[in-house]
Parts: sequence; structure tokens; C-alpha cells
Amino acid sequence: MMSGIWFALILLCLLMYVVLDGYDLGIGIATLFERDARHRFEMLEQVALAWDGNETWLVLLGVSLWAGFPLAFGTLLPHAYLPLVVMLFSLIVRGVAVEMASQAPPGIGWQRAFGTASLTASLAQGAVLGTLTGGHHVWFSVLTASAVACGYLALGCAYLKGKTTRRVRARSARAGIVATLLATALGTACLVAVGSTHAPLNLHGPARAITFAGLLLFATAGAVTALVTLRSAASDTLPFAGLATTTVALALAVAVARYPVILPPALTVSGSVAPRTTMAFLAVGIGLNMPLILFYNWFAHHAFRGVRHGVPDGGLAPQAGE
Repeated sequence: MMSGIWFALILLCLLMYVVLDGYDLGIGIATLFERDARHRFEMLEQVALAWDGNETWLVLLGVSLWAGFPLAFGTLLPHAYLPLVVMLFSLIVRGVAVEMASQAPPGIGWQRAFGTASLTASLAQGAVLGTLTGGHHVWFSVLTASAVACGYLALGCAYLKGKTTRRVRARSARAGIVATLLATALGTACLVAVGSTHAPLNLHGPARAITFAGLLLFATAGAVTALVTLRSAASDTLPFAGLATTTVALALAVAVARYPVILPPALTVSGSVAPRTTMAFLAVGIGLNMPLILFYNWFAHHAFRGVRHGVPDGGLAPQAGE
């Protein structure tokens, strides 16, 4: 019972991180396709007020997995050293870049550093996901890395559509449609390809199969909603809500088809859980911290919930010389 609750807790941390930090990683990737330094500055400003709170979920996820399922953590780590190191280094660069971009002299290149680090962090996280989902297949990790990067880009563009105006809004909507189509195609390819690995999805039993199919239906509905509303000039929040629904539904579908396996091919939740006293101690610590993190995330996004006007199209940004 305790292991199942802890697995659900880790899944919650993962979903919160992917949706929240996913959109600001996606905004970073989107800056790589924007030539105008003024518009890049406007895009980066959407990240500046919430990125630190968004990344807190990654810390909570890592601690929960390390302490709650030490055997799974220790088994995964040797196979994911390289992408995890790349991810951590990239997140450090992003944190420095987002603070320096509005203060450094023109020409330093912090905007580009932010975008490049966002892309490498996304690809690294996708590679780790490939190890968790399909086993130790390099080709599968490459496929999941591409899918995650495109999915983050779609989330970022959908967020920008609701928070920016003028050219950035219009370009984000167009880019969001392309990114959503690519992410959908790559995500479908991942679900099909996982059957070719040594750890295929477990859909035995009518309840599991029906739940999996229902979650995929929700994911499809969310993607369709995003595609339709990205084309609309009036929709602000629906594109992001649709893509967030798709992301959560897909993650839950994979979890349903994997449970009780936590690490392929056969390491189960009950077989890798920490001792009961450790779990009880962790429950107190995480139980005290999670409400605080949730409140901080809510407050940061609620306080700046309106459209945030950026630099006028004819104006100058601090990074105009880049």
C-alpha cells in the first residue's frame, strides 16, 4: 500500500515538473528560431518570474525517487549518467542566462545561451525517459528525446500565445501548430516502438486496456483542442490547457501500462521500495514541503496571470545588439 502511494507521489512530481518546467524549456527552444533580439527578450521575460519554482519539482522528484526507491534509482543511474550530467549543466546555464540576459551588455549572447541550454536539457530529459520506458536502447532514447523536445516546444508556444501580443503571439501560434503535429507524430511513434523493445507495455486484462485506451482518447482530444485553438485569434488559455491535458494523459497511460514495473524489464515498485521507517520519515518531510511548493507555483502564476506586454515592435530591448 505504502509503495503504491509513494509511486503516485513520484508520478505527481513528474507531471508537475513536465507541465510547468516544460513550457519554459519550450520557450527557451522557441527563442532559437527567433531572429529579432527584441522579441527574444520578450519571450525570455515570460520565464523569468516562475522558472525557479517550476524546477523545484525536479528536486522533489529526484529526492523522492532516490530515497523512496533506492534500488530503482541505483539501477537507473549508471545507464543515464551522461544525459543527467548534460541536463544538470544545462539547467545551471539556463538559471544564469535568464538572470543575466536583461543585465549583460549587448553582444554577450545570454539569450542564445538560454535557448541552447533549454534544448540540450530537453533532449537529455527525453533520453532519460527512453531509458525508463523502453530499456537501454539508444535508438529509442533518441526517439523519446526528439518527442520530448517537440512536446516542450509546443507547450512553450501555447503559453506564449496567451501571454504575449503582436508578432510574438502570431509567430508562437504558427510554431505551436507545427510543434504539436511533430510531437503527436513522434509520441505515437514512441508508443508503437516500445513494443519492439525488451520491455513492451503490459495491456493484459480488460480494465487495464480500457483505462489505457481512455487516457489515449483524452490525450488525442487535448491535442486536437490545442491545434484548433492555436489557429483562433481569440483563444488564450485553451491551447496550453489542451497540451497540458495531452501531456498528463500520455504519462498516466504509460504508467498504467507499466505498473507495477518501475524500471524495465522487471524491477517492480514493491521490489525496490525503501524500508517502511524511511518511507514514514520521508512522508513527513515531503508532506510539509509539497503544499508550500504548490502555493508558490500558484501565487507566481496567479500574480502575473494577465497578458504581459513586451517590448514594442519598434522599441529597443536591452539585448538589441545581440
